[in-house]
Amino acid sequence: MQLTSPARRFTGTRDADGMAVASFVLGLVGLLVMNIVLGPVAVVLAGLALRRGTARRGRALLGLALGIADLAVLAALVVGDGVVVWSPVG
Repeated sequence: MQLTSPARRFTGTRDADGMAVASFVLGLVGLLVMNIVLGPVAVVLAGLALRRGTARRGRALLGLALGIADLAVLAALVVGDGVVVWSPVG
């Protein structure tokens, strides 16, 4: 009599799909807040998802692009020294 079910190895693609979605969401949120943390995490998760062969390749690529955009926004804020220049015409 067997009390436990046999181990299955279907979690690889499901984990990769979850990483792709998480990368997309973190990259998107990182554009607004905490881009110093969320940008690199989105890039790493997207890379792992793509390496593991996710079925959600488009989302992983978008997560990668958004993570890179997070880092670009961070670089622009650091170079700009926090100065916001906006002059309304009127």
